[in-house]
Amino acid sequence: MEPSEVVRALWNRIQARDWTGVADLVAENAVVEWPVSSERIAGRANYVAVNREYPEGWSINVLRIVAEGDQVVSEVEVPHADLGAFRVVSFWTVDGGLIVRGTEYWTSPGADSIPAWRAHLVERY
Repeated sequence: MEPSEVVRALWNRIQARDWTGVADLVAENAVVEWPVSSERIAGRANYVAVNREYPEGWSINVLRIVAEGDQVVSEVEVPHADLGAFRVVSFWTVDGGLIVRGTEYWTSPGADSIPAWRAHLVERY
């Protein structure tokens, strides 16, 4: 699979709760970082477990995937029935058909307030 196809398959398998299939796409020693919460997920088993144990009520909408060589960027929306909506921008490194590294920025739309210094220049959507 091309790197972009690996990432698309990852999101599709997470949406399907196909945890064995997710594991098949992630290298055993993969590292995924979440800078917003300062977390590092080390290893395939932990990455699969974090996703498997996330509280139910969510779905995944892939908004875009852009790839250049072994580097893939994905943007997804994750609405959750109880926790609200999340937006995730992920930077993936794919090597040999496996995800070996990722950096994911999880946030909620509108979570940050607009600073006063620029409020007159922008509008909230």
